[in-house]
Parts: sequence; structure tokens; C-alpha cells
Amino acid sequence: MSKLTYTAPLIIQRADPYIYRHSDGYYYFTASVPSYNRIEIRRARTIEGLAHAAPRTIWRKHDQGPMSQLIWAPELHFIDGKWFIYFAAAETTDFDKNGMFQHRMFCIECDKENPIESEDDWIEHGQVRTPMDSFSLDATCFKLNDKLYYVWAQKDPNIKGNSNLYIAEMENPWTLKTTPVMLSKPEYDWETKVFWVNEGPAILHRNGKLFLTYSASATDENYAMGMLTCDENEDVLNPQNWHKSSTPVFQSDITHHQYGPGHNSFTVAEDDKTDLMVYHCRNYTDIKGDPLYDPNRHTIVKSFTYNSDGTPNFGKPVPYNNL
Repeated sequence: MSKLTYTAPLIIQRADPYIYRHSDGYYYFTASVPSYNRIEIRRARTIEGLAHAAPRTIWRKHDQGPMSQLIWAPELHFIDGKWFIYFAAAETTDFDKNGMFQHRMFCIECDKENPIESEDDWIEHGQVRTPMDSFSLDATCFKLNDKLYYVWAQKDPNIKGNSNLYIAEMENPWTLKTTPVMLSKPEYDWETKVFWVNEGPAILHRNGKLFLTYSASATDENYAMGMLTCDENEDVLNPQNWHKSSTPVFQSDITHHQYGPGHNSFTVAEDDKTDLMVYHCRNYTDIKGDPLYDPNRHTIVKSFTYNSDGTPNFGKPVPYNNL
């Protein structure tokens, strides 16, 4: 087992954390801010350094319109020499006819070497449109065999629950090329606690496989992570090639007061070989009101290992050592 450990929590009050290690030697960090009104990036030479790096606001919500409310879950990607951020935003905080938030997915781009120098360096590509005009969020992307794929969560009004997971090939970083196919919907009891949810997808490509982790159920102590697996040589657009774990791969640990771990991303440690999972977690269950507006989902970074069959073994949430 890897003994590599980091301060826990690494960054307080940052949910939906995303860390990207770039070829310039920097780690870049972004996440949802508690006020849901802007997108920040911070960077540092080390993982620990991110905790002390000054966050730079690179985009702010609009005063009105589709990108004016509840800015959620930004992800930073470097694609073909340019920076892109995917995020979800809404025009109103009111619910739609299905009782859902009204988020859609958006994309912004920066072609500068350093993406955190100025807000003026970022241009808006607008909404990443899908065939269904419905609640959608938590986009990520990955490249495989020189093709760019987009994975996200979206509500299908004909399927029970808040959101399912979808995949499509991309024409460019803000435009779908193929018709989306559904990879997973909430079905197990651990995916349907309080809310029927599959969201927050993240891709890990290791050992000849693609591992797609995601988060399920309500964002309180019921939040847990599931996983889909596909062979790297199979067609990722065929849902039959993805195999879903019937049990959670990461979940609350009552013993160490770690509740609702999820909405993860992956990066690699400073040694260039240890894989790291980045996720958020709370250390209490007594949440006043809507868990969405409780700010204390903190960013945690933990190393993990692999089972003998090549699948990741995420272990248990890291106990806090810094609060």
C-alpha cells in the first residue's frame, strides 16, 4: 500500500474539486465556491502548495441570462494546446416543471500559456448543447485513440430520477459530434437514497481499462461513488461495453466521521507514479436546510492502489488531520 499522504482536508469549503497536473510542472485546482458565483483557479508546484496558493477569479457569473445563477463544478482541461473549462449554470434558482434545477452545461476557452493571468483571456463558447433540453451538469472529457469524448449527467424526463450518465464523441471541445448514449442510470439502493442520482463522472485510464467513477444519491451522508469499467479496445460509445459495479467503490466512513465522499477527479502525485483521487467530504451529518447550501464540503486528496485484477482500490475516506 502507498504511504503517500497529504494534509486533510487540503482545501476547506471547496466542493466538486478538480486537480490537473500540466506539462509546465504546475498543479491547477478549481472547484465550486460556496457562493456559486464565479470560477477560480489556483496553481502550485506541489499538491500541498495548492492549499496556500492564491485563488484567481478567471470568470464571473452574468448579471442575468443562462449563466447568471448557481455556477457549479468547473473542470479545467488542456486540449490541443488550449485551456477549456466546463461548468454548469442556470438562469434562475427556481425549479422547472419536473422539480429540478434548471442548469445547462457551458464551455469557456483560454489560448494563453498561463490560464490564470487575466479574466480577459477567457472567451465564452456558450452552451454545450445536447438533444435533450433538460437539467444537465458535471461535464468531463477524455481522449482515446485521438478522439475526444464528452461525459456528463442529465435528466431524461422519461426516466425516474434526477440525472443519468451520458457519453458522446465531440466535434470540438464545445460541440457534440455523435448522438449521446446513456451509460448508467440510478437503479441500486445506494444510488437512490433521498434522490435518484448519477452525476460527477471522472475518467481514469489504467491497466488497459477505462474506469468511470461517478457519485450517487443525495449530497448528504448518503452520497457515494460508483464505477463503470470498459476495456480500452472496446467501443466506448456502446453502453454494452461498460460494466457497472453493483456496490459502491467509495462511501461514508462512520468510524472516522467522514460523510458523503464524492464528486471526484484524478491526478498523479509528484513522484510521477502514484495515482491520486481528489474528492470532497464532510465530517458531520447534522446539516441545516438543503445540503447544497452547507459550505463545509472540503477538498481531500488521497492516494490509492490497485487490486490484483487491475481495478482501482480506493479504500476508505481519509480522516481529517487538519481541523
